[in-house]
Amino acid sequence: MLVVLAVMALAVPARAQAPVEQGQRHFMNSGCYGCHTVGKMGTPIGPDLSKVGAKYSRVYLERWLRDPSAQRPNAHMPTLELSPQQVTDLAAFLSSLR
Repeated sequence: MLVVLAVMALAVPARAQAPVEQGQRHFMNSGCYGCHTVGKMGTPIGPDLSKVGAKYSRVYLERWLRDPSAQRPNAHMPTLELSPQQVTDLAAFLSSLR
């Protein structure tokens, strides 16, 4: 019984990491690094996102990713063609950046 509980305890953080890891993949595959930096990776055209999770909540980041101009009408960021799951995962990744 203890072995089962130990394995389950280890599996929970792994599942919690899955959206963050998927979001990081979406960041790369969607070309977000073409305008944004995270650490030393990317191009500094748009804001540096290295610590964006310390500034904005995950909920706000999800709203931003769905429609940037609804959050800030003069935003230079285009509306992205992301699925709801991609938005969730990408917001998980961005909110983990602190």
